[in-house]
Amino acid sequence: MPATIPAPETWIRSIGDLRLPPETDRHLQELMDRNNDGLLQPAQKQELAALAAWSEEISLLRAEALQLLGRRPA
Repeated sequence: MPATIPAPETWIRSIGDLRLPPETDRHLQELMDRNNDGLLQPAQKQELAALAAWSEEISLLRAEALQLLGRRPA
């Protein structure tokens, strides 16, 4: 049975605004580009996988928060 936990709207809005830090997002993009070109070392592939997983988790949290707020991603 799912539980409902009240949360302040400001908190939900802050979750909806979550993003990777700009420098981390740029680094992720660089790793993805280098991966597409076949230029990553094994350690960089691990870093790419970790950053991609982190980005995906943030995206899922944002989507849930935006759905609760009745908003669409910008």
